[in-house]
This record gives sequence, structure tokens and C-alpha cells, in this order.
Amino acid sequence: MNEKSEVIHGHVVRQILEDDGLFPNNPVLPLLVYKGAVFLHPDDEAEHILDIFARNGWTNGWKNGIYDYHHYHSTAHEVLGIFCGTADVQLGGPDGVCVELSRGDVVIIPAGVAHKRLKASDDFLCVGAYPEGQSYDMNEGREGERERAIANIERVPLPVLDPVFGKDGPLLSDWIKGPGI
Repeated sequence: MNEKSEVIHGHVVRQILEDDGLFPNNPVLPLLVYKGAVFLHPDDEAEHILDIFARNGWTNGWKNGIYDYHHYHSTAHEVLGIFCGTADVQLGGPDGVCVELSRGDVVIIPAGVAHKRLKASDDFLCVGAYPEGQSYDMNEGREGERERAIANIERVPLPVLDPVFGKDGPLLSDWIKGPGI
């Protein structure tokens, strides 16, 4: 981390998202939203957040937005870091929770949890990564994918470190019960 940017403990929101019949979600591991977790200076680049994630073992990173349709990953947990702009994101499927995300916020999405961008500012940009570079799949709640997806979710290993706070992060205590649904 460079000396001009810092990682701060912001407000942490925890939410268990139950299976809704279409999306498995994850009734064991809570979704975590870290409001204001990363303080970014005006001259920081999006790679700064990816660097924080990579130092904590979350790799296979990317820069983009969030898809505007419900989808989930059954083979990986995912972390999203908001670099600029704002977005309203629905988590857990059509009846799930809505969260407004802005610069410096981080969302940790357990395997199986559906997510969708409802709206975003024109300048919205987020980055994402996966523990130990896990390979992710794409699922949209289609007929025939559920049984395979649930089996995959049960096998996804827990991360070793919190993507932002390392060994001292809330992820480790919140996910201590183990993966699966």
C-alpha cells in the first residue's frame, strides 16, 4: 500500500441470504458490506484496490461494472471494490436486499449469492477478485443448473485472509463456521 492511501475499518453490514427457490444464495456464510473500507486519494488508480486484494490472496482480478441481471458464482467467492461512482445493487435475487455502493466500499459475496446492478452513475467503476484466484462460473438461475451449483457451492473452500484487512478482518470471524449451504 502506498503511503497516501489507507485501508480503514468502516461500518460492516452482515446479511445471511437464504435460498429463494431460484437462487441458492448462502444460508451459512453472510454477505459482508464494508462501507468506507478503502480511502482513495484523487490520484489513485483502480489497480490500488486490486493491489490490496492481491496482498491478501484475492487475485484473478478485473475492472468493470456489475452485470444488470441476476447472476451468481457456484465455484468461487467474490470481492467487489468500488473505485468511483455509485450503484444500487440487489443481492440475493429479486426478493433480496438492495445496497447503495460508493467509492471505497467493499462487498464480499459468498459463493451462491445472486447479485445485480439496478442502476449506476455514468462514472461507476468497480474491481473484483477471488480468493487464491479461484475460477468462477456464471449461473443465472436457469432450469437445470441448480443441483450442480449447490454441489459446487458446498465444495468452495474458505478464504485464508480477509481481502481488505488480512488476518485481522471481519471475514475470518464471520465465516468461521465453514463453507457450504
